[in-house]
Amino acid sequence: MSVPAQAALTLCNRTSYILYAATSAVQSPKSEAQGWLRLAPGECRLARKEALTAESYLVYARSGIAHSGPSRAWGGAYPVCVKDTNFSVRQTVTQPYCNTDDSYALPFAPLGNRGQSAWTMHFDDDPAMSLTEAQLAGVKRLLKDNGYKIEAIDGSPDKATGAALVDFRKRMNFASNAGNAELFQTLEQQAGRKIAPAGYTVCNDSRDALLVALGQQEGGQQVSRGWWTVQPGACARAVTTALNSDAVYVLARKKTGAVLVSGSKKFCVTPVVFDIQGAENCSARGFNEQGFAVTTTKGVAGYVAHIGPLGLVR
Repeated sequence: MSVPAQAALTLCNRTSYILYAATSAVQSPKSEAQGWLRLAPGECRLARKEALTAESYLVYARSGIAHSGPSRAWGGAYPVCVKDTNFSVRQTVTQPYCNTDDSYALPFAPLGNRGQSAWTMHFDDDPAMSLTEAQLAGVKRLLKDNGYKIEAIDGSPDKATGAALVDFRKRMNFASNAGNAELFQTLEQQAGRKIAPAGYTVCNDSRDALLVALGQQEGGQQVSRGWWTVQPGACARAVTTALNSDAVYVLARKKTGAVLVSGSKKFCVTPVVFDIQGAENCSARGFNEQGFAVTTTKGVAGYVAHIGPLGLVR
């Protein structure tokens, strides 16, 4: 893997998971965190362009939601505020809480660059692998996530993996010159459609940033909440606890105001961030009324709604 010659902080993924990484620069009395940087197995990417001149740097990475089984995380013991979508968060170093409703703390680890202005860090697994081995192990893991029978998740080639890869490329109608970037992206997208983490997740498969709102039944009352910002190619976990309702309703619009997903179920909304109890008499209570689309969640603890350029895919 080639790394930019002037890269200040480069992160490399030597695991079999697709990782989403975040970094934080600490310069007392404030810190600035940013994420998420997607790292395919075997990939190195520039995380920070500026020279590493702050007092300290912190890093964190988590496995993508497309993977089956328990989620994995690479971090430490320093709490830093993040968001589910792509973010940049500034806070004071001693701040004991996250100051927005859509942010929460995750445990970051110190970078350990020892004062050097340029640094390369590797996320590793056990047993350790090279970047090339991690790339093949990542393909194996994602093929398994897509339902193929793969025995060992390692960096060694085998006939079963080769056959599964040929079949997957054929099913996805890959062009003959399609490379690893397209392979990993498609493997992740297809696996994400099969696996639903607990709660309600919205994935933006369009090219525009979306504002998303949800409506649902809670304790015998209808509730609507919004807006979550979901960047193109990103996912936001809007409900983090296991679902126990028959349906969750979703509304999505572009930042221009154009509505991409709507339906016949009416809920109250506002132009700014909202959390509204009840769906009746919206106008009389100073709210707007908007139709939401239904997604059936009966009998499931987790659901992933994919929104494409033409609206709700699932």
